[in-house]
Amino acid sequence: MMKRSFIRLMIAFAGMAMMFSTPAVARVEININKGNVEPLPIAITDLLSGNELGAQISQVIAADLQRSGLFAPINKTAFIEKISNPDQQPRFEDWKVINAQALVTGRVTREGDGRLRAEFRLWDTFAGQQMTGQQFYTQPENWRRVAHIIADAIYKQITGEDGYFDTRVVFVSESGPKTARKRQLAIMDQDGFNVRMLTNTNDIVLTPRFSPNRQEVTYMSFEGNQPRVYLLQLETGQREVVGNFPGMTFSPRFSPDGQKVIMSLQQEGNSNIYTMDLRSRTTTRLTNTAAIDTSPSYSPDGGRIVFESDRGGRQQLYVMNTDGSGQTRISFGDGAYSTPVWSPRGDLIAFTKQSGGKFSIGVMKPDGSGERILTTGFHNEGPTWAPNGRVLMFFRQNAGAGGPQLYSIDLTGYNEQAIKTPAYASDPAWSPLLE
Repeated sequence: MMKRSFIRLMIAFAGMAMMFSTPAVARVEININKGNVEPLPIAITDLLSGNELGAQISQVIAADLQRSGLFAPINKTAFIEKISNPDQQPRFEDWKVINAQALVTGRVTREGDGRLRAEFRLWDTFAGQQMTGQQFYTQPENWRRVAHIIADAIYKQITGEDGYFDTRVVFVSESGPKTARKRQLAIMDQDGFNVRMLTNTNDIVLTPRFSPNRQEVTYMSFEGNQPRVYLLQLETGQREVVGNFPGMTFSPRFSPDGQKVIMSLQQEGNSNIYTMDLRSRTTTRLTNTAAIDTSPSYSPDGGRIVFESDRGGRQQLYVMNTDGSGQTRISFGDGAYSTPVWSPRGDLIAFTKQSGGKFSIGVMKPDGSGERILTTGFHNEGPTWAPNGRVLMFFRQNAGAGGPQLYSIDLTGYNEQAIKTPAYASDPAWSPLLE
């Protein structure tokens, strides 16, 4: 995984001569805390390039912003002005006529050393001012990544919050007949492109999770018919077993500082939650019940843990301190609750809920209040958060369908999107923003 430091970002007023000053306050903004937001009409012109690359980058930017549900890219056939020089101020009246509240212009050029230089400007058409401008250098094969970074910059400028487009998703790729399904670990860009297999065996893999340092993935594998938790280095492909426990280990997840892995260990018919320090390899037991305690997830500040347990007769959600103290039930609705995961913002916990023969993806506050169901279907499961805490990805198995598929949905519950993958896909895990 290439670090963002290899794509050198220069803020426009420092890296290139700007003809127009950036206003201190722009009129164009989206308040994403209002609930269901009306998408902002935005015109995204093809970056001037002399070939198809500029148009391709613009298409990725538009697709990213549109999928967020907060932007409505305007069809290019409606454009009146043809941008021939992105350094010049556009004719704002031509863009106001088609109700483009924001406008993106730019260019892509090839440097003498073979690198690409991509630059863009974001304009507030009704205020008649530039909002921001930036430029990036990268190798030609990384052009899609540049598009995602530009989309993130636009998203942040208009919403005031970090984007989530320059990210990856690790998942389980499923292929073959249902009775002999092959499950491999795979990784892709958040929009479903650049899929790459990380494992290539017939051993079942489950529950992959990203490390906060972005260079490791933890997952469970049945290699040699022995279920164990593994660590995989994404850059080198090296992997190692996280301990060698006499039983089944599953549902691994990193601590926020990346120094520990928390997981469930099954022994004598029940399972309890343990942590392992990755430096000393020492383990600490956090729960000690005759029930099944599993699917632990840390709060982003590392102070608490949410998990599921059937100690009350059916699966419910509980929260405890990181030393195992203060175990408190937080879910009390009808049905069974599972696969909890704490939001990167710390304000919500996502979960799977089974009730009335259907599976739902929902969220609640850490104290169990404010439960909201975002989507319901035949079988929805395994939510994972985008790094800005505004979007969830999960997998869905439809009745009669051949296999599971990935979907995303935002916190309004209205913007649901299918994520296309070459094969069936399940168990997604979203990376932090890349560097």
